[in-house]
Amino acid sequence: MNYLSVEAVSKAYGAKKLFDKISFGLNQGQRIALIAKNGAGKSTLLKIITGKEIADEGSVTFRKDITVTYLNQNPVFNEEDTVVEAIYKTNNPALNAVREYEFALEAFEAEMSDKNSDRLERATEAMNDLDAWQMDAKVKEVLQRLKIAFLDKQISVLSGGQKKRVALAKVLIDEPQLLILDEPTNHLDVEMIEWLENYLINKDLTLLLVTHDRYFLDSVCTEIIEIDNTKLYSYKGNFQYYVEKKAEREAIEGSEIDKAKNLYTRELEWVRKMPKARGTKAKYRVDQFEVTKEKAFSAKKEEKLELGVKMNRIGGKILEMVNIKKAFGATPIINGFSYVFKKGEKIGVVGKNGAGKSTFLNMIMELEQPDAGTISTGETIVYGYYSQEGMTLNEDKRVIEVVKDIAEYIPLADGSKLSASGLLTKFLFPPDVQYGFVSKLSGGERRRLFLMTILIKNPNFLILDEPTNDLDIVTLSVLEDFLTNFQGCVLIVTHDRYFMDKLVDHLFVFEGNGVVRDFPGNYTEYRDKKEWEDRNKPAEQIAAPVEKAEEKKAAPVITPEPAANKKKPSFKEKFEYEQLEKEIAALEKEKETLSEKLNSGISDHAEITKCSQRISQIIAELDEKGLRWLELGEMM
Repeated sequence: MNYLSVEAVSKAYGAKKLFDKISFGLNQGQRIALIAKNGAGKSTLLKIITGKEIADEGSVTFRKDITVTYLNQNPVFNEEDTVVEAIYKTNNPALNAVREYEFALEAFEAEMSDKNSDRLERATEAMNDLDAWQMDAKVKEVLQRLKIAFLDKQISVLSGGQKKRVALAKVLIDEPQLLILDEPTNHLDVEMIEWLENYLINKDLTLLLVTHDRYFLDSVCTEIIEIDNTKLYSYKGNFQYYVEKKAEREAIEGSEIDKAKNLYTRELEWVRKMPKARGTKAKYRVDQFEVTKEKAFSAKKEEKLELGVKMNRIGGKILEMVNIKKAFGATPIINGFSYVFKKGEKIGVVGKNGAGKSTFLNMIMELEQPDAGTISTGETIVYGYYSQEGMTLNEDKRVIEVVKDIAEYIPLADGSKLSASGLLTKFLFPPDVQYGFVSKLSGGERRRLFLMTILIKNPNFLILDEPTNDLDIVTLSVLEDFLTNFQGCVLIVTHDRYFMDKLVDHLFVFEGNGVVRDFPGNYTEYRDKKEWEDRNKPAEQIAAPVEKAEEKKAAPVITPEPAANKKKPSFKEKFEYEQLEKEIAALEKEKETLSEKLNSGISDHAEITKCSQRISQIIAELDEKGLRWLELGEMM
């Protein structure tokens, strides 16, 4: 059953053509991802489909009897509304009944009058008539999962991230048959993203979405469509399949263009020699020559983002944090955190929204002060801080003026210098865009420009707070390669699990209540380890829900199997075995470092005692982990 048909749609802004006569359809149950470079027209196409913009030509047709909901990349609300009013503004009868029931219940609890009692009774009857109790439970689940507890706040006082979560909650609660999402994972923490993945997969939804999150794309979508050089291409598979097939397509197109160029050279010679009196056959050949000419010159120059700026020299001392403490009121954010940063390491920072990740970065940058402890930065360190709050570009300035305000000429990694205009070209800003105003840039282009303003200051310690929001997949790949080869330190806060997995050596995990855990691995390894730990918690640590305590089942008694019937190791056991190898190696290295320190002849008695105590702890940990490693090794 066809839900959406896009037929021969074109759109251009002045001389810039976004897409030309593109067509595709969306059938019931399909989940399609739309990808393209920044500025290629992804969001514009969604706005045309949803009637927010008008195409230059072509048509968009929806099936008449379906409901369609659209999540804008930058949602717009009535600023005077409260969050609860914004969420409940809908034509859905069941949701309207839930709204009236919740308001009636609140009024009755505030004042138990006959008037409020009658209102509550009528609302309850409406809930029963529409069978809306399940909808009520769904509303509470969505709000809880997206951590929307600020229901009485006015929209005008919310941050951009909070508005995006409210808009997402609204479209999910509305229960449309066709859901159109523009960057739905922006401003969500990883836990929310993983919940959203499962929610979309398990619901009977037809889905069209724009996303740069490659794990999310792979989990949710079964097909990819791409806008490339104003044309649309379809790939029926996951992201890896898309990468492979796109490379094949470009190779074939390149071969066909080479053949057309050779034929064009031969035909051009014939056209030049041909007499003016042309017969029918000659006219046909001339027409074919024009077709060949168009094909021969159809190849576009593939411009690639180049991140090759110079990095300042980095000295021996980088950044030392000693016994850092920070709290907001009675809520501890960081309690007794210490770490000495080393050259070249790349660290991911993970935790729920509000756990203190951005506060941690701000303390490093001295934008906030710790309550206790010391933060000491090396003399050679030059920070480059990419933050959501810091991305304030003057809308009335031209793009090239933004760069020239920092420097007219910028030193590159190879020792040469480049003008502001030349560097903008390397960052994929052509001359017509360079002399345009910042206000005309797309969301992704703004972020690319902001990233450029940071890198041209030649930092050797990069702090990246959600750097992947609104960047296209091509730009993300180039940024990943640049950071992989970056010789300085990198500290990354991101909800993009693919980006984090590819780059980080270890994680700072904000677990809540002031606890920051240093985990030796990437996010996927941490998540697998956490799942394993949760499944293997002692029974007394697992709290059953209070309202269902009577349903709590006795934990199964696990008895050792005879050696003859020993099972093969599970995935989790293999994972634990590999993690133990890494942890044991790290402990051995730490022990060796401390031993060398003690043998170096240090005279500070307190330091000697501290090192000796830590070595004793390491030996005990090595004994414990070593026994478990041997036990698992026998199973392997």
